[in-house]
Amino acid sequence: MRKQMQLDFVIANAENSAHGFGVTPQVAAELFQAEIDCLTGGNHTFDKKEVNQCFQEYPDRVLRPANYPPGTSGKGVSILHTKSGHKIGVINLMGRIFMDPIDCPFQIFEKEIESVRRQTPIVFLDMHAEASSEKQAMARFADGRISCFVGTHTHVPTADERILPKGTGYLTDCGMNGPYDSIIGMKTEIIVERFVRKQHIRMEVSDNPGSLRGVVYQVDTDDGKCVGIERVHHEKMP
Repeated sequence: MRKQMQLDFVIANAENSAHGFGVTPQVAAELFQAEIDCLTGGNHTFDKKEVNQCFQEYPDRVLRPANYPPGTSGKGVSILHTKSGHKIGVINLMGRIFMDPIDCPFQIFEKEIESVRRQTPIVFLDMHAEASSEKQAMARFADGRISCFVGTHTHVPTADERILPKGTGYLTDCGMNGPYDSIIGMKTEIIVERFVRKQHIRMEVSDNPGSLRGVVYQVDTDDGKCVGIERVHHEKMP
């Protein structure tokens, strides 16, 4: 995909990459070897204690939501370079609706955005959140101040890609990279049983063939505005 679509910079939310829970240095290294440039996080970022080693080894390339409390290891904002040499700011935030209590993402965005934009007009925001309304509100709040907004967390891709009035590319949720025949990546029979019996049964990642979901943005490097957006879906059939 990177070669075919001439992708200049690739971001992946990796909070479930270590067999469904968290991220480890080994997994991060594999993803970077696959030519992913930056890994963002979410509510499962700290499921593996090894994530702290990721922050040490890749301090600018492995992020966690910026609105974790002060003093939390890692960081949620980074300035990186694209393949063509342009600076890009990456901001990772987490929502609060139906999620763990955390600092206000709107206030943290307001605190960080001016510093980022002083360094580059190209800004990407990953909002890891449950409620579509909260993602929409954040995108509208940030419209014109960021180039691209993508929502993560629900594992289900949405079909509402658009460019907002002030030039920000938007998609409520880019979906999941993982087994297509599953329930958000887990074995279907286990998840069904959990709902039917209301018992805590250990979840297991499905071993069925995988699919890749995502979104590609085209950005004007002069003013940072989004000029194109396309959802992508590649499925590996059994």
